[in-house]
Amino acid sequence: MLVRRHRDRAWAVALRTLGDPSEAEDAVQDAFLSAFRKADRFRGDAQFTTWLHRIVVNACLDRMRRRRVRPVAAYDDSALDTVPDPRDALGERETALEVGEALQRLTDDQRLAIVLVDLQGMSVEEAAGVLDVPVGTVKSRCHRGRARLAVHLGHLRPERSSGQSPGTGTRASPGASKE
Repeated sequence: MLVRRHRDRAWAVALRTLGDPSEAEDAVQDAFLSAFRKADRFRGDAQFTTWLHRIVVNACLDRMRRRRVRPVAAYDDSALDTVPDPRDALGERETALEVGEALQRLTDDQRLAIVLVDLQGMSVEEAAGVLDVPVGTVKSRCHRGRARLAVHLGHLRPERSSGQSPGTGTRASPGASKE
């Protein structure tokens, strides 16, 4: 029953952290096995969800460490040259893939903080408990990670059609002569 109740959240954390469905499946399976083996060590100091998330995060970190040891195929970013139409279902899927790829470009610490706070909706305090770091550390990791995501995903922002910011050259300044 506990597995059924928590598997979707555990899966979401693992998938967004690792970026690979197969690896995420393995990490979630490892996490639930580990939680089962360590159930007698659950002290109740934190919520069960927080304790389980910590186990999922640790399983993901273990897989990321192993992945660093094994060589990975080179990343081809040539597909990022096109901006999809946001109303297009295929474009939405491509956007989701780009966001996933951008998440993978973050440091492990930044990605974990963003996944927990921004994607899973945890409070900064809850994420700090899961990651076993101070609240300020989670805040700075989220801030830095968001800044890096903005750089990688800035091309997905819709262009402004009127009232553009200064320097874009689409509106004539007051007093400018029309030729």
